[in-house]
Amino acid sequence: MHLPALPVLLPFFAAILILYPWFNKRLHLQRLVAQFALLMLVAVSMLTLFKTLAEGPMGYAMGDWEAPFGIYLLADPLAAFMLVVTSVLALCTHLFACGGEDKTGRFFHPLFMFQLMGLNGAFLTADAFNLFVFFEILLIASYSLLIHGGGRERTRAAQHYVLYNLIGSAFFLIALALLYRAFGTLNIPDMASRAPTLPEESIPLAQAGGLLLMVVFGVKAALLPLHFWLPRTYSTTSVPVAALFAVMTKVGVYSLWRIHSVVFGHDSGELSDLGVVPLAWLSGLTVVAGAIGALASQTLRWLIANLIVISVGTLLMTVAMGTTQSVAAGLYYTLHSTLMSGAFFLVAGLILMQRGQAEDRFVRSRPLLYPIFTGVLFAVTAMAMIGLPP
Repeated sequence: MHLPALPVLLPFFAAILILYPWFNKRLHLQRLVAQFALLMLVAVSMLTLFKTLAEGPMGYAMGDWEAPFGIYLLADPLAAFMLVVTSVLALCTHLFACGGEDKTGRFFHPLFMFQLMGLNGAFLTADAFNLFVFFEILLIASYSLLIHGGGRERTRAAQHYVLYNLIGSAFFLIALALLYRAFGTLNIPDMASRAPTLPEESIPLAQAGGLLLMVVFGVKAALLPLHFWLPRTYSTTSVPVAALFAVMTKVGVYSLWRIHSVVFGHDSGELSDLGVVPLAWLSGLTVVAGAIGALASQTLRWLIANLIVISVGTLLMTVAMGTTQSVAAGLYYTLHSTLMSGAFFLVAGLILMQRGQAEDRFVRSRPLLYPIFTGVLFAVTAMAMIGLPP
């Protein structure tokens, strides 16, 4: 019965445990607690996916307060799929961080767990306001993870990242206020059921709130022209954090799937297909902008960041199409692009460690310490990003 709540509670309790003084002063114990929690999270996520595929969606009302009055979690195949992708990526990036990156700051492990709590909560919530709450949890953790280890470049990138997201959060609240005034609820299934029969006087408010919400999710997903923060942010932060952030933009895409495809979908009366035409154009231009950025990249991490921009544009096209086939293709591509982008960042981290001051810049430098091993990993990951078999 409590399975839908576990992906949120597991990282939360792990973070609290790590913050206790006895654990906080012993790095090896922090690693053990975090790794155990991540292994449990992978198992719980996979179990949730199998159960939802076999038995259908599972709802969970916190404190037995039923929707739309209480906090309601909904584990369906879409949410469970995103949980599996996130937990696998988190396990791999955390293992990489345990190689020494977690030594550069004291609170890496609890921040990592709080980040996962926010991500998982955003995937599971069935309420638009609680989506905002979980967004804020993951963003607060990401602000600290971004500058983990310090440095001028990270601090400068963090300023842009924080500013963009604070503006996005303010617009998020305004959009929710408009939608609540129009629908009388922020529970997503309730909003979807009321959309076709919404009173005439509430239509403009619902349209304004829906379009503003699309802008907010565009900021989170790095949609053109709101994507300029992403390459600098992802290329200057630490490697395991950048690899985990490969799933961050997918939260914005997921939110558009979850809200706009349901509340403003094809069967929503006057609200049907709200904003899909500009979204289609902007998603195509996002792909172009990412391609130009990739061609102009001077470091490997900057190149990977622009490849993520391309993947975001591709996924947002599936949102604009709004068909079952396009969403299915988008989910398949989400699995591939998220895991491969994370893997590519980790390979870049291996190269970074072996090149000294040259780091991952596209310049001549000293030979790699492990050229064959690193080269094979790079070739396999690069071919996967291209889409070569298998």
